[in-house]
Amino acid sequence: MSKFLIFLLLIFLTIIGLFAMENKDTVILKVPFGAAYEMPKIGLMLLSLSFGAFFIFIVFFIRDTTNLIGKFQLQKRQKQEEKIKEYYAKALNAIVRDKITEAKEALQEILKEEPEHIDALIRLGDISMKEEDYKTALKYYKKAYELDPKNIISLFSIEGIMEKMNENELALRYIDQIINLEPDNLLAYYKMRIILEKLEKWEDLITLQKKILKLIPEYKKSDEEKRLVGYTYEYGRVSIELGELEQAERVFSTLVKTSPDFIPAYLGLTEVMISEGEVEEAIELLQKSYKDLKSKLLLIRLEDLMISIGDPKRLIQFYLKAINEQPDDIELKFLLGRLYYRLEMIDDAIETLSSIDPAICSTPKLHCIKGFLYLRRNQITRAVSEFKELCPETKVSNLSYICKECKSTFDEWTGRCSVCSTWNSFEVNLRGCEVLK
Repeated sequence: MSKFLIFLLLIFLTIIGLFAMENKDTVILKVPFGAAYEMPKIGLMLLSLSFGAFFIFIVFFIRDTTNLIGKFQLQKRQKQEEKIKEYYAKALNAIVRDKITEAKEALQEILKEEPEHIDALIRLGDISMKEEDYKTALKYYKKAYELDPKNIISLFSIEGIMEKMNENELALRYIDQIINLEPDNLLAYYKMRIILEKLEKWEDLITLQKKILKLIPEYKKSDEEKRLVGYTYEYGRVSIELGELEQAERVFSTLVKTSPDFIPAYLGLTEVMISEGEVEEAIELLQKSYKDLKSKLLLIRLEDLMISIGDPKRLIQFYLKAINEQPDDIELKFLLGRLYYRLEMIDDAIETLSSIDPAICSTPKLHCIKGFLYLRRNQITRAVSEFKELCPETKVSNLSYICKECKSTFDEWTGRCSVCSTWNSFEVNLRGCEVLK
């Protein structure tokens, strides 16, 4: 190859020599802002050629040098990335094996190589969260967020810390940022819902739940619609507490129409009616609702209301009519016997409760009531036989309630179970009076 280049160079010089022999004229070359020089034409050609060759050499030198530097940097970056991948894999394995110290060391090595490695920062934050070192965790998460404000994982992580620190309002701000970035992010809506429930912002929850219903698949809508009904009920309860009876009445009336099997709505509407002095209307509502729904909760509320206004006779008639319509309903007979007990109608109470077959109904309260009734009749032996399971006489008239969803029991009725957070799930706890199959 070198011989060939030499051969080409000789040919080129020969051609230049021929041109020099035929072009002996001179030209004047004037340098800008300088002197003028007289030189042969062929000299000018050679000078131009030299400058051109030098310029091309500089251009190619710069290009080749740049490529060389780029290649070197690429190799260095590839080595660094391989090193980071190795450390990250080591950290993940350590986390899985619950070797926190080893995981921390590996992640710190990553930050030495690349201080802006977002995944390493988030992992270190997660480890600090696990150790309940919220301050350190927040530092790592915020640094990751500052490097990439659109990183959803870092936003969720910061929101989680805000919740742990009971900074609920700040947590809501970060959730808002997530929703602005991803308007259809269901997890963000669910987290917002949890916080709003803590804050008991029922009106906001109603609006939020309607958004969730638009995003979820069809098979999930039934449960979420129940939540919407529950939030609406809670909004009605708050309206009562604030003395906004008209608002509460509108809420409960709407629930009765849209969710006719939602018992708390009837009880809430009854409470509003009583507060407005519409006692007879409340009684009529409870009677009609019981006939439609056969809920013992409505019946017990009706019982308390009619006893409070001093009209037990009409209540007894209602009970007897209900029993005639449902003669096999053991619970109705038990409740009627309990009512007689409350009204000190001893003979009627004993007669009613004795008609209940102990093989079918074995609730301790039945034996307690009968025991105290026999005591009032001075039939000590029969009373003692009924006291197989004891309970204070002061609590005999009280009933307990059970959640149909989680089976938790409670001494007082509420519209929502405090254990599983389900609405409309309470029923009278008369499991001992269930008909045996």
